[in-house]
Amino acid sequence: MKFLVGLLLLSLNVIASADDMMQPAIESQLATKSLLLDITNVNNEFMVAVGERGHIVRATTTDSWQQMSVPTRHTLTSVTFADSKHGWAVGHGALILHTNDGGFTWHVQQYLPETQKPLLDISFRNNQEGVAVGAYGMFFRTTDGGQNWQQEFHVSLLPQEDFDYLQELKKEDEAAYLDERSSILPHFNRFYIDGRTSYLAGEFGLLAKSQDFGKTWQRLDDIYKGSFYDISRTQAGNLLAVGLRGNVFRSLTNGTPWQHIATNHTALINDILLAGEQHILLVGNNGVMLKSSDDGQSFSALVQDDGKALMAACLFRNSVVVASEAGIKVMQVKL
Repeated sequence: MKFLVGLLLLSLNVIASADDMMQPAIESQLATKSLLLDITNVNNEFMVAVGERGHIVRATTTDSWQQMSVPTRHTLTSVTFADSKHGWAVGHGALILHTNDGGFTWHVQQYLPETQKPLLDISFRNNQEGVAVGAYGMFFRTTDGGQNWQQEFHVSLLPQEDFDYLQELKKEDEAAYLDERSSILPHFNRFYIDGRTSYLAGEFGLLAKSQDFGKTWQRLDDIYKGSFYDISRTQAGNLLAVGLRGNVFRSLTNGTPWQHIATNHTALINDILLAGEQHILLVGNNGVMLKSSDDGQSFSALVQDDGKALMAACLFRNSVVVASEAGIKVMQVKL
């Protein structure tokens, strides 16, 4: 959903010039009620959420949200922190923002408007080594805290038939090969770190894992042709992957095989939240929240009356806080 919403907003953003979009975000009392696409709990000290028009909001309690100073009006799609000071956010135009003061101020580390593509997720395993991923297989890596970002192309994430086609094209027409390479990979929606293992979830049923922080990849079994939007290891150590039309898959064996879990809902699922030691929450479109207390074997529904899309969630001091189509929501969930 982040990408689907992102495409809509991107079509509006490209109407404006790159210079217009790289003006400071307009301060608005409605920032916490606008479309927010991601949220994170930073060491249970504070929360940060990001969204449309370059909005970044920060809070130390569930009702103390304030808009931060941001040097862009581009839509921001994802945010992460390596520690209480160092954080990053990504968005349209392959934009990467950085903060070194706990999210109060932000500056640009990368901006590539000529790509006309959004970055969709960012993850750091310490305050130096990070990865940002996005539309059409965009993949950037830093080893110096974002002072420099290097683009990578991971041909191993292509289906075999696309890999063979690309290799033939390279032999025949180098220019056509380079052009095709820029758009042949699927959208990368989520980069997830679990200890020494990294996972990637994306378009066309892409699930892959890496043992070297995304330098090399092993594709997991093709179990579904639709897009995946999140993947996570459960509290019990099993894997969950979620995506379009309420699809949830669970694996007890690190990705081989997978079991399809019935949810009785067809809303796109955007995000997985591990809530405490036992509960798993899934948030999605149409106001759908799904809750499991048995390690993802079954889910019950908690549907919001307003039907607004729930984009991402975090647990903050025993409260479930959601970034949504209607801004920040504090959900009443029994945990």
